Amino acid sequence: MEAASEESETSLPKESEEQKEDVKQVKSDTDNIEGNLEEQNSEVPLEAQKKPEKVEKKISETFFYNYEDIHSRPFVTEDSGIPINLLTLKYSFGYDCTRNANLEVMDSQTLLYIAGNQVVLLDLKTKSQSYIRSSSGGGIGFITAHPTKQYFAVGEKGEKPNLIVYDYPSLRPYRILQGGTEKAYVFGDFNNAGTLLASVGSSPDYMLTIWDWKQENIALRSKAFSQDVYKVTFSADNEEQLTTSGSGHIKFWKMALTFTGFKLQGALGRFGKTAVTDIIGYVELPDGKVISGTEWGNLLLWEGGFIKTEICQAGHKPCHSGPVSQLVLKEGELITVGRDGFIRVWNSDTIDTADSVDDTGLLEVEPMNELCVGRNVSLSFMSKVQDSGQPVWYAQDSNGAIWKLDLTFSDMARDPECLYTFHSGGIEAMSVSPITYLLATTALDGSVRIYDFISNSQLSEIKFKQGGTALTWAPHVVNPKGGLIAVGFEDGVIRIIEVYNPKELPVLAEQTNIENVEINLKQAFKPHSTAVTALAYECNGEVLATGSKDKTVFFFAVEDKYEPIGFICVPGPVQALQWSPPSHEKSMLLILCENGFALQVSAPVPEEQDTASTYKIKNLPTQYFHFYSIKSRIKLEEEIALREKKRQEKEKAKLEWIKQQQEMGEEIEEEPEEEPEEEPLPPLYIPEEPSPILCGFYSAPGKFWLSLGGYDSGFLYHCEFSSNDHQEDPENRQDEPFEVIPIEDSDNNPIRRISFCTNRLLMFCGMQNGALRVYPLQDEELSVDTLKEYWSLNVHDNDYGQIQGICSSYDDRFLITCGGDGNIFTFNILSPEDVHEELKAEIPSPRSGLEKEEAAEDIEDPNAYNIEEVKQKKEHERIMKEAEEKKEKKREELSALRQEFLLLLQKNQELPKHMQLHRQHFEMDHRIFEELSRQTAHRIQLLQKELAWEQEKHLIGLQKLQKLFRDSLEFDTVVVRAIQSNHQISTYRLLSMSEKCYQEHSSWQKIVHKGAWKKAEEMDIVRTTSSRKRISAFEGDTEKLKTSEDRKPTTHYIARKYEQIRRIVEKSEERKAKILKREAEWKQLYQSKPSDDYENPKDVEAIRKAQENMGSYNLKTATNYRVPENECLNTEKKMTQLTSLEVLIHKRKVSINKEIMALRDLKISVIDEIKCLVQELKPIQAALDLSERLPLPLVPLLHPGEVPEKKFEYDRDILLKFQEEQEAKAKLQEELQESSSSSAFSHGFLQAPSVKETDPMAQAADVCPITTASSVTDEQKVFEIEKAEPTEIELEILKKEKIKNLYLQDTLIKKINALMINFDAELRVLRHKKLKLDVLMKTADLRYITCYEELLILKKLEKHEKLLQERVSNLIREQEAIELKLKSYLAQMEDRKSEIVKLQECEKALYDTFQASLEENDEFADFLTKVLKKKIKCVENKDVGREADEEDENEEEKDEEPSLGIDEENSGSEDEDFDDSVCPDNCNEALYQNTIQLRQKRLDIEKALTEEKEAAASLRKKYNALVEKAKEVETSMGTAETELETFQWEKQQRMNDLHVVVPLKLHQVEYLVNGEMPSDFSQALVFTNQSLEYLQKRIVDLHNEKNLQREIYKKAQEQHKQLIQDKKEMEREIRRLKEQCNYLMMKKFGRLVDFEAVQARSANIRVAELEVQIMEKEYMHSQELKEWEARISDLQQQLRKLTKENTSKVQQLNRFCLEKQQLETKLDSLKNYLGLELQGIRSADIKEKARLTSRLKDAACDAAFLREEISILSRKDRPLREELMLLSRKGGCLFLQPSLPQDSTTPTESLPVFTPETVTSSPVSP
Repeated sequence: MEAASEESETSLPKESEEQKEDVKQVKSDTDNIEGNLEEQNSEVPLEAQKKPEKVEKKISETFFYNYEDIHSRPFVTEDSGIPINLLTLKYSFGYDCTRNANLEVMDSQTLLYIAGNQVVLLDLKTKSQSYIRSSSGGGIGFITAHPTKQYFAVGEKGEKPNLIVYDYPSLRPYRILQGGTEKAYVFGDFNNAGTLLASVGSSPDYMLTIWDWKQENIALRSKAFSQDVYKVTFSADNEEQLTTSGSGHIKFWKMALTFTGFKLQGALGRFGKTAVTDIIGYVELPDGKVISGTEWGNLLLWEGGFIKTEICQAGHKPCHSGPVSQLVLKEGELITVGRDGFIRVWNSDTIDTADSVDDTGLLEVEPMNELCVGRNVSLSFMSKVQDSGQPVWYAQDSNGAIWKLDLTFSDMARDPECLYTFHSGGIEAMSVSPITYLLATTALDGSVRIYDFISNSQLSEIKFKQGGTALTWAPHVVNPKGGLIAVGFEDGVIRIIEVYNPKELPVLAEQTNIENVEINLKQAFKPHSTAVTALAYECNGEVLATGSKDKTVFFFAVEDKYEPIGFICVPGPVQALQWSPPSHEKSMLLILCENGFALQVSAPVPEEQDTASTYKIKNLPTQYFHFYSIKSRIKLEEEIALREKKRQEKEKAKLEWIKQQQEMGEEIEEEPEEEPEEEPLPPLYIPEEPSPILCGFYSAPGKFWLSLGGYDSGFLYHCEFSSNDHQEDPENRQDEPFEVIPIEDSDNNPIRRISFCTNRLLMFCGMQNGALRVYPLQDEELSVDTLKEYWSLNVHDNDYGQIQGICSSYDDRFLITCGGDGNIFTFNILSPEDVHEELKAEIPSPRSGLEKEEAAEDIEDPNAYNIEEVKQKKEHERIMKEAEEKKEKKREELSALRQEFLLLLQKNQELPKHMQLHRQHFEMDHRIFEELSRQTAHRIQLLQKELAWEQEKHLIGLQKLQKLFRDSLEFDTVVVRAIQSNHQISTYRLLSMSEKCYQEHSSWQKIVHKGAWKKAEEMDIVRTTSSRKRISAFEGDTEKLKTSEDRKPTTHYIARKYEQIRRIVEKSEERKAKILKREAEWKQLYQSKPSDDYENPKDVEAIRKAQENMGSYNLKTATNYRVPENECLNTEKKMTQLTSLEVLIHKRKVSINKEIMALRDLKISVIDEIKCLVQELKPIQAALDLSERLPLPLVPLLHPGEVPEKKFEYDRDILLKFQEEQEAKAKLQEELQESSSSSAFSHGFLQAPSVKETDPMAQAADVCPITTASSVTDEQKVFEIEKAEPTEIELEILKKEKIKNLYLQDTLIKKINALMINFDAELRVLRHKKLKLDVLMKTADLRYITCYEELLILKKLEKHEKLLQERVSNLIREQEAIELKLKSYLAQMEDRKSEIVKLQECEKALYDTFQASLEENDEFADFLTKVLKKKIKCVENKDVGREADEEDENEEEKDEEPSLGIDEENSGSEDEDFDDSVCPDNCNEALYQNTIQLRQKRLDIEKALTEEKEAAASLRKKYNALVEKAKEVETSMGTAETELETFQWEKQQRMNDLHVVVPLKLHQVEYLVNGEMPSDFSQALVFTNQSLEYLQKRIVDLHNEKNLQREIYKKAQEQHKQLIQDKKEMEREIRRLKEQCNYLMMKKFGRLVDFEAVQARSANIRVAELEVQIMEKEYMHSQELKEWEARISDLQQQLRKLTKENTSKVQQLNRFCLEKQQLETKLDSLKNYLGLELQGIRSADIKEKARLTSRLKDAACDAAFLREEISILSRKDRPLREELMLLSRKGGCLFLQPSLPQDSTTPTESLPVFTPETVTSSPVSP
């Protein structure tokens, strides 16, 4: 069993019962908590366990565990006799620098770090080390120090790992924390107070645990995340907050108090737009924000779970060139540690208050200080300690170093000091010296290090550019001094280095400051193309074998210089090489490949190898072994054996039981038992990919042992090479081992390295999980019994610390191991420490002449050729050189034959034509040329196909270029030149304007048209609506008229009454209208009366404008300038302005371009016309003598600049010419020589140049031939005329023709000149116009630039401005909403107030009614008053209402009961003296009932009044609250407007800072200093003439306006005095008239009378209306009574008829009853004589009896039918009676109930009286 399993079960020390209880309690709490885990936020707080059944005992502060009882020990097989101290740890050389936070500083002299399964405490002074073993042997996950440095925590790895807190410096275990995670701890941190410890686990649970570590209790826990978590820390300022970070996440935690206790609540950080990154370092700020690093080097500021901003340096340069590994907050400074080797210090306040200023989310901040630790430094963690009062930092370098840093950044600060250097990453190879105590190692960091493991020191190191992958120390036979080492590297290079003592060199013997060991590169060679994996020297030291991943093994002859012998190829990447030991007869090399192949070859003999062309060794005897997996078969055999064993045991047990039963004398019946069905055996499994071979060694000649990984791990396989398999393909082999030894606990933990001590008594095994095993060997042969007993210890890291090398010292006193975790451990082998004090490592002496040798040439290029590639390259160059020589000879022969053929052709040309041979005769066979032509055509076709894609590609490219550069052009540059002068004019090069610009420019017109259309539509809608309303109103009046016509009274009297009432109403309304009109006039007059502090709004506005514009001209640069609302600029307005300006510029340029293009067209037409005139002039000049001919004017030509579009017109000739130019350039560059025949052949394809490419002046060349031809004809004509002399008439005709021709010549030439002059004049006029436009366009361009700069400023400020404007808008909307609510509340309050007034008036009217109902001197007045005022609610009416609708009023009843009780209690004291439930004697009953009704009304009024008052109070409360809110909004509104105004001013200042170019002439400059123009115009202002004139005019206007206002003021003062006097006189007159009016009223009426009320009440319209209504009602009632009387008479007739029917039915019923009674009596008598009658004839009796029974049944049915009919008649009778009674009551006193006729009988008189004996079951209702 592996040591880890034993170590994980180590028990705690048994020191006290109290400790046992504590541990049990911790375990029980852990079990309870583990059962309730959830995925997220599944915290189980400690408060949930706060009510235990018994009180928990606290652990004592002085309690300690015993270290010897808890640390892991080596595993030793029981009863093996192997000593427990077989190996003891001596020293640790390595350092796991790639582990996160693997450095703690306990004090100024002690460093703490993890090394595999040990925690190392390094003393910086003595360099000595102390070790703490892990308790479980599963490894160590993290270490962290207590804030006081009194304790440190060690989180381990393994199954249910422990977290142990050690005391420092005693190193005693203080607390053991259990149950925090499943597999391993990855990080931990103490809070600032040191009372809590936070830990986080690895996969699979990722558990975050908060410990009350002193009591070994879990306070809180939760799953941290679902991916790797790197770090957890407490907040330094708030210990209830934590932060975790890891792979692609950061999470913010807080301890929240819930109703179930404290819980951990985590909030995952949201990256938003920022890329997701792994977060290694972060720090919490005092205000709760968090700053974290990123993989790309920037800092992220987190707030509320979101990224507030991203911090970078200026120019968006990252804060670090790589990941930020740690952040530290120190005294307001933020320290960041980067993997780029820099430490930078930032202002934490600046970062804390940082906010992004643009859409990128980046904020540029510069560091305060920075420190570059060194080149090739990758800092991952720092730890601080106080040394002599000064802070000292120790830094962990991931590239293999520990640094001491001074971060004071002062002038006296010390430079970074590198304390220790180590390998970076895992150790790849290791070897020890064969003669001394030296150790050599190499790793992928490119370094080779030499250690002295006696003095525990590193002696020297040498670094190369590539990483080392293999290393071996040359044996004693190769180098007797023991200083030679062969090192293989990952680029395939092998370097031979030598180690020596430089002090022994004669040159350096006298120097004292040199090192003890030097490393020198002796030789470098590259045999492989990929990493070297194995190196092995032959036993006799003559051959060095090297293996590589490139599937080759190279052999070198070991001499002073290593010479290559050759190489062989193997089936797979080489894993290991081993030469056969000296005991074997023949020297053989065992080659182990990763893919399961093993090979054996003999050592090659250098003299027998041919290395002239290649180093590959051919025909080297090779034996192959291709491993075939047998593990599945072994497992199957074990399963079969196990099942057979179980079956045998079962049979044996059965036989024993039978034997026992027989001995007891019992007979046993053997019954066949049904055997249970066995599970099927597992199938054989062979892995698809062969298991890798990890290591192996020879056991005998041709035999070897193998250790494999993967599926086949867990065994040592003994294999053997077969002797007769040389011809078989190795890939098809399936070789099986002949012996297998199972290795305990190694199925998933294979042996990676095997080594033996010198005497082979101990076998050392390095395991995959970093464990070290030692097997004692009794004999040389391995067997199952030999490997049963072993010693094991977990040394390296269990996860990634696989042992890469294991070897013992040359004298077997020490054992050294190295692993993938970067650690190197040395062990003592059964030897006490004190014996080693006398030992000392001897440094090899240098070679003689070493100091004189030149430095060996190194191979630094990783892509350099290897030895075989160099050889192959040389051979290839030799072969190519020979081929070129052969080609050159063939070319010379062909050239000689060509020259000979040309000579023959020349000779043939020199012969006479009849003797010359035709060219076809030189053709030996015409089919050859036909075939050549066919091949040429085929090649042309193929070439066209090949170039089709290129042609399409270039065509598309051309189209794209045209679309990009040509199609977007609206006007190209066209230069129109004058004909007779050098003047010219050019168009503007314009791009086409987008439709969007024109749309934006003309959008305002559309808006205007749209607004007008909408207004017209709205007017139409209004007209339609009004017409519809008028129609509906008219229809309503018609309906009313129709209804009134239908409802009009039948009597004329009522109509006349209504007419009288209408006239009275009209008169009354007229009077009321006059009164109301007069009141409205008075009210309007009083309202128009201004208040004492009234000010005219026009005057106020004029004063405001005057104040704003008062003083000097208000400049925009002034500090008190405020931007008016109509002048406020924003991005949209500026964009519109820019677009408008651009469109205007474009329109002006387009206009002038069109004029220039028209001018160009004019020139073309002029040229055409001149050509026509010249053609017309030529025959005229031909008729004139040469002396009379005027010079022919030159035809003007179009220059290329005037027709630029022709540059893009091409044809085949132009393309061929272009091709010729390109070929000529290529020929000049390459300087190729071509033969004359090929040049002649190529020239045959060329054609004449295109006419279009000729010079434009050649267009006039057609004049010359015509002239010459005409001159020839003229000469001929002259010649003919000379021959025949003309007559006089002919001479006269010729003279006239000559005169005519001269005239025509002059006219045409003048016309041509006029055309030219006019065109030039047009061009000059247009040129002048364009020059003016150029000036205007330059000004517009300057304006455009200014506007664009303003737009850029506005865009930058747009976001902030929108925020401010939005805030103001929101406040305005909120203010408007509040105002609406206030108005609504005011209206509701007014309504409530009016309702209250109405209710109070109703209450007053009620009391007046009550007083009016009382008689004078009524003795019950007081009693009735008390009854009226009694405070009790009327329950009776409400009860009646509830009875009517009980379900709807149920809730109201419940609400009213409490208040009713209170009212009764309050009124109890007052109502004790009298009883209001009974009317007193002698009191008027009607008056009493009236009082009760009035009281009920009063109570209803009071209730309504209370409700209205409560509603009014509630509205008042809401109104007041809303008023307060309105004040707050108004304040906020003022603040927001101020901020917006300030922002507008700042924006204007930003605008003012722009430089605006204003071109001025000298006469426009009026800014002079001492009569001269200054050089500095910064204080000058640019004004327009209009503005200046306006200001000057404004001065005069203000003087005039001032005088005018003074005059107006004087007149207003005089008018004011006059109005005061008039007011006093009016008041006196009003008083006099009032006194006179009062006097007349008193004289006439005896009191003051309200005439308006008298006028309003002079005619009581309501009384008249009521009288008319009474008359109408009386008439209607009389008509209704007549109808009811008729109906009553009808009903009485029906009643009489029904009464008669009822009487007859009752009489019939009476008869039936009597008949029934008689029949029953007869039946009874028949029963008495039953016996006698039976003696007679029975059939007749039976028939009689049946007859009587049926008759009785019929009578009963008739009786039931009659009863039912009587009941129906009685029910019909009842409503008739009720109806008659109702009619009698409706008549009142006017109608009497009609009496029945005398002959009618009542139902009671006609009904007979039945006795109970006769009728018992159905009584009849009357």
